[in-house]
Amino acid sequence: MDFNFYPTIITETIVKAASPLVQSCVLPVSNLDLLAGRAPVTYLYVYCKLTVDCSSSFIEILKSSLATALNHYHPFAGQIVLNSETGEPEIVCNNHGAKVVEASIDITLASLDFHDLNSSLGRLVSANHDFPFTLQITKCSCGGVAVSFTFDHLLGDGSSFGKFLKSWCEIARKKSISFVPDHRRILPARSPPTYDNSLDDTFICYKMVDSFPMLTTDSHLRRLYHVDAMNIDKLQRLSGKRTKIEAFSAYVWKIMSKAIGESETHCKMGWLVDGRRRFNKEAGDMFDYYVGNVLSMAVGEASVEELKRGSLTDIARVVHEAIVKTTNATHFQDLIDWVECHKPGLMLAKILLGHEGPCLVLSSGREFPVAELDFGYGSPVLGTLCPPISKIGAGYMDQRESAEGDGSWVVSAMIWPAFSEALESDPDHVFQPMTAAHLGL
Repeated sequence: MDFNFYPTIITETIVKAASPLVQSCVLPVSNLDLLAGRAPVTYLYVYCKLTVDCSSSFIEILKSSLATALNHYHPFAGQIVLNSETGEPEIVCNNHGAKVVEASIDITLASLDFHDLNSSLGRLVSANHDFPFTLQITKCSCGGVAVSFTFDHLLGDGSSFGKFLKSWCEIARKKSISFVPDHRRILPARSPPTYDNSLDDTFICYKMVDSFPMLTTDSHLRRLYHVDAMNIDKLQRLSGKRTKIEAFSAYVWKIMSKAIGESETHCKMGWLVDGRRRFNKEAGDMFDYYVGNVLSMAVGEASVEELKRGSLTDIARVVHEAIVKTTNATHFQDLIDWVECHKPGLMLAKILLGHEGPCLVLSSGREFPVAELDFGYGSPVLGTLCPPISKIGAGYMDQRESAEGDGSWVVSAMIWPAFSEALESDPDHVFQPMTAAHLGL
């Protein structure tokens, strides 16, 4: 395997919407957009069923269909600026364009290290603060292609980005898009705003972070794992038939308890929760088409002793009780009102600061397109979130279906070394370091 490569940049271009809005407009962001912040979010896909000649036409199709996709997702071709009067960011829909980087590496896909994201796939990513959406297409010597999509989180959440990518694929394959996106971002606060005081224990405003700095560590590793379907099913049986995510969380939390310092008595887990179907029925089917952020953070805490001694059934119950507190319309309306009371500024969940002991945040991309991301040249062999390079105070994991469609998962992680070692040395071998063989390369 080659661990010392860096991609060679071939061209950098700007792709604009083919049929832009007649007049530029300004899109105010919602309170839940402010909670999401401005961090880059990167999804990385690997396509191997291409010849060297075919990879060039694949790139041209990506660029030409992107121009059409931006007709429907015009905020993704805009600019994010700070409103001097409100002190809040807003999206200027002016067809500034998306940044497209074409690169190459003189090695084959099969020679990449798919486990250590820092030394391989993590280098195939571009981000540019001047462009809310950046695409990097990297050609390999075998004809395979790695494609990274990097979004500014203010544009939306995983559900929104998944809708965009699905529409883009439909356009590339000369199909009609299956839904028309709703960019209105109508998530109003109540008048007067009111919220449950427990939200003050979970979230914090950015303007307070200077006096409450984020703990960061240079020891976070970025890793990619394969999890077999049979192991997922086994965890679910052992957890008392909770959901797969709850069972998986219980297992991960128990392993984490073995990978923290002896001085720590408690640790936390957080779960990103999508609120699209949590609002009341008066919202109708608006959230089926809504583009923006509709996320909250559920947080659970347990003693290290409880996690070490407890069964997966016991721990999964703690997981379930933590998550269910956020899966309702009242919680999300309270969260919108909480942000209203703390503006201006960007907000975040306190767990990300890392001040209250060891913690891990888990995100599920269960409905995010993987095998479906076919631009007309076949499905990818890998689709995953690439954890951010910038350090946060918490560990982070993202789970999604593998491209095989056999019930197995791909899990990307940003975790500390002792945690990585504990996961990989566990005798149940739930977390298998990702290899080219897992991808059929």
